[in-house]
Amino acid sequence: MDLKVLKWQIRRGSLMRRLILKMLMFGAGLIVISFVQMGHEVQFSEPWMLNESECPLNFGHLSFNFTHLFGVLPVPCKENEVLAKNVFQELMVNSFLDSDVKALCVGEGSDAAVLALRELGFSDVSGVNRHPFFSLLKRRFVYELDFGDSSFDFVFSRALDRVSVPALLVLEIERVLRAGGTGAMLLGANGFTSGNLVRSATPVSSFLKSSDVVHVCPVGPYVLVLFKKRFQAVALFDQFKLPDHCPSVMNNNPFMPYIEPIGNKNPAKFDSKISYLPNLMNISSRNKLVYINVGAGELVDAAITKMFSAHYPIPQHALDVYVIDHNTTALSLYVKTPGITFVYDPKLAGEETASSSANYTDDYLGDDKDFDFVHWFNETVNDGEFVVLMMNARAAELQILDDLFRTGLICRVDELFLRCSDAAVWKPARCGDCTSLFKGLRNRGVFAHWLGE
Repeated sequence: MDLKVLKWQIRRGSLMRRLILKMLMFGAGLIVISFVQMGHEVQFSEPWMLNESECPLNFGHLSFNFTHLFGVLPVPCKENEVLAKNVFQELMVNSFLDSDVKALCVGEGSDAAVLALRELGFSDVSGVNRHPFFSLLKRRFVYELDFGDSSFDFVFSRALDRVSVPALLVLEIERVLRAGGTGAMLLGANGFTSGNLVRSATPVSSFLKSSDVVHVCPVGPYVLVLFKKRFQAVALFDQFKLPDHCPSVMNNNPFMPYIEPIGNKNPAKFDSKISYLPNLMNISSRNKLVYINVGAGELVDAAITKMFSAHYPIPQHALDVYVIDHNTTALSLYVKTPGITFVYDPKLAGEETASSSANYTDDYLGDDKDFDFVHWFNETVNDGEFVVLMMNARAAELQILDDLFRTGLICRVDELFLRCSDAAVWKPARCGDCTSLFKGLRNRGVFAHWLGE
């Protein structure tokens, strides 16, 4: 064989081998990157069995567990679970977190955080472990959370100092939080002086667009930054999803066009300007009329003698009246009609000083010291009853409205009377003005009347 031909074949064979080897290495690289991407985009919402002695391997900003290759869910470190539990217990002790909320954990350690929440009694918990990692296959950055707006009451993350664009993570957490919901960020810290704590919270507060930082504290070697999402004025109750079968809304919808205009501030004497619901629909088939007065005991007698007798065709013996107040003298001061049940609720005092606390005795208060309006309402009001709720539009009462919407119990309230004024003492704490408050209520199908001062 000619020597030149032999050399050319050798060179060509060597070149082909190098090309094939490079192609194999490039392909292997793409496969590894894809597996890492898949490993960081695992989303979980159900409990799973864990071997607490195993931990994922860490490579800088990337943590990877080889069990992803075989379709096995990630296994958290015991240390991560203990840390997360300490954080959540801190929030629960300080009344920032309740076990009945819908929660989401985001980023590194979210699997351990989900397990910690479940062990603390949380039932509606989801987690997502997702990094802003550039994928050669998808050709895009991954920053979005696959949840709709206003989907969660509580969101926890310790990934702020582990992502390349922290602001996007904070904004995504804000987006999926419901108005009034709580976000918790766990950050690294150097020392625990008050100045350092404030500086640690600065990055989070600077990224927030619709929330406010409400709490900063050390947790072990970390700093916990807590923020709450603000309520929007016009869409005050839009963040709540009511049940598909909501009796009061379904019954009231045909009559909403006939309710008095929002600008018509009806005086507390309950005159004819009010479009009472029983004047529009037949309520004679209802089993009972339940009237609940929250913090406005001075209106009880007028409501019974003028409003119910003239506009509600239900016999007197079928009328149940409840007065809920923080002041035990409300009955003797305002209520002259017999047969009324008084319920003590200390939370209605709000920021007021308990000037009448000397009147409270342990024997009188009994189990009402920790009164839960939602639980009481659920136990007291039954299907087939016509329910009238009357209250002042102050912060404590608005919280009760929030709770009724959150639990879906607003569907048992047929008619709502709110005494609201834009003056400082009656100004709603979160909606900005009374008009926005009533727009939000009526937009959700609540037959709400605006009482004057």
